[in-house]
Amino acid sequence: MSIRFAEVGDRIWVLRHPVLDVNVTLVLGDEAALLVDTLSTADQATDLAVAVRAITAYPWTIVNTHHHFDHCFGNATLAGDPDRPVYAHETTLALLRDHPDEVRRQAYEEMLASEPELAAELRRTPVLAPSHAVHREAALDLGGRPVTLRHLGRGHTEGDLVVRVPDADVLIAGDLVEESGPPAFADSYPLDWAGTLAELLRHTTAGTRVVPGHGAVVDRDFVRAQHDQLTALGWLIREGHCDHVPAERVAAQAPFGPESALVAVRRGYAELTDGT
Repeated sequence: MSIRFAEVGDRIWVLRHPVLDVNVTLVLGDEAALLVDTLSTADQATDLAVAVRAITAYPWTIVNTHHHFDHCFGNATLAGDPDRPVYAHETTLALLRDHPDEVRRQAYEEMLASEPELAAELRRTPVLAPSHAVHREAALDLGGRPVTLRHLGRGHTEGDLVVRVPDADVLIAGDLVEESGPPAFADSYPLDWAGTLAELLRHTTAGTRVVPGHGAVVDRDFVRAQHDQLTALGWLIREGHCDHVPAERVAAQAPFGPESALVAVRRGYAELTDGT
């Protein structure tokens, strides 16, 4: 498949892959490149490498924004031979290192009904865990161009990582921000997500370009609107749990649509019940 990047800032390109509309971001410094996320399969990652090489011959470092297959299953192709450093939050690293078969099984089951061919590919895709763990923050130097990796809190997953390129005022948010569909709540922390986005907003300016995990590049106003929706959802979950309202009734009032919101409400209820 022929795929290509589009430049969104000074020496920053985004590739929107047609499968799942997932974004990969390429950042160039004076001596090195940074690749944020690696797509879903070995074939997709091979095509991605060709697209990168159409822009630069620099060696790349990789960042995984989180552990979901569409953001990291290309690691083995892009970082395995030759070995390249792969950064991720420590919980993402641990999941991919210690439970690769479980992560692969979940990916297969998630896609089996809607994308059976993709599911079959996922089942045989090798999972390569990141090599470098980030706790709260890490700084990278792409040869005179600083880049910052930050874990701002739980949201889409426990281990979301964002990438800030300060000299271009670009922030790569992974699935903490979604443009082409509602937020995905299957592994989420809906009671924490709004607070994490509030922290993300503190790292933006009026002119910041924010690269979501899926869909078109957005601005701070879009992120603020999603933050407000997640805040409203969080309060609905807390009030519904306190008043013993069935999750289905709460989801019917929630942002993002009842099917997506129901997953969030059930996770929020479980969190409040378990105290985690």
